[in-house]
Amino acid sequence: MVRVMARSGPLRVALAMSAETADQIVTPELLNRLRTVAKVEDGVLTNFTTPQARAALADVDVLLTGWGCPTVTAGVLNYAPHLKAIVHAAGSVREHVTEACWDARIQVSSAADANAVPVAEYTLAMVLLAGKGVLWASRQYHQQRAVPPVDPAAGNYGITVGILSASLIGRRVIRLLQPHDFRVLVHDPFVSEEEIRALGGEPAGLQELFDRSDVLSVHTPLLPETRGLVSAELLARLRSGATLINTARGAVLDEGALTEEVVSGRLFAVLDVTDPEPPEAGSPLWTCPNVLLTPHRAGSAGNELARLAASSINEIERLADGRPLEFPVSHPSISRTA
Repeated sequence: MVRVMARSGPLRVALAMSAETADQIVTPELLNRLRTVAKVEDGVLTNFTTPQARAALADVDVLLTGWGCPTVTAGVLNYAPHLKAIVHAAGSVREHVTEACWDARIQVSSAADANAVPVAEYTLAMVLLAGKGVLWASRQYHQQRAVPPVDPAAGNYGITVGILSASLIGRRVIRLLQPHDFRVLVHDPFVSEEEIRALGGEPAGLQELFDRSDVLSVHTPLLPETRGLVSAELLARLRSGATLINTARGAVLDEGALTEEVVSGRLFAVLDVTDPEPPEAGSPLWTCPNVLLTPHRAGSAGNELARLAASSINEIERLADGRPLEFPVSHPSISRTA
């Protein structure tokens, strides 16, 4: 369809997400800030099929979306002739931005960069604790009620940290690792060796990454070609006593092979994600002393959700001022992002 040219006056913005998401993300303070640069439709669009939703769509320039946003199909766009931008207050836009949106040349923005902040912070914390042996020494201390012996290999001086994928999160982790006395290896087939060095890492092949890492952190998006990427063969290449951290998606790992490795006592693991999630009731991951399980807690939660909304409102302010988006999502990049 032919998009209607821009109109004079303030931008018209509608919120499209689940009601629960709106309550968590869009605080009154942030909503008031948004209203200084845009006319905000009353209520939240939780679906696009009601007469009220279609009336709102008829006048909207920007959809501020979040978790639970309905899919923006060609049919929805027929009811939104003025729509020129979708600004997502979360990470991936895969679930609601369709080919029709790209065909209509609608600008798309994501708060993935803001959502990467707490994941990278979590990863840094776990790298430091794993290198020091704190996570496992704590369990021994509680169980034995006595001071456990210090592992001669424990400590964070000069250890090698491997980063699997220089994604948005992976890049932030690399930056956070710089002040510490680590050797940082990075594997990403889509990033040049020169760029990896500029980020502060040392390029490594996939097998080399596993051969040399004392702590290996997975930041690979789950795509058809990355499912099971961290195979039994690669896990076997990690040295005995190494730690694997996964904050990406559980299915990137061969979880059966990882379970065998940790149950044997050869490897340690910090798993914020599993497959399935949570693990099945009888999974050894629940009780294995070499495993720290967290409930998908690395990403934005609690007061960190306001960062996502603030990032999105920044984008809408840029649109209102006629400036380009700071965090645009391009159609080609969708095939390689989560």
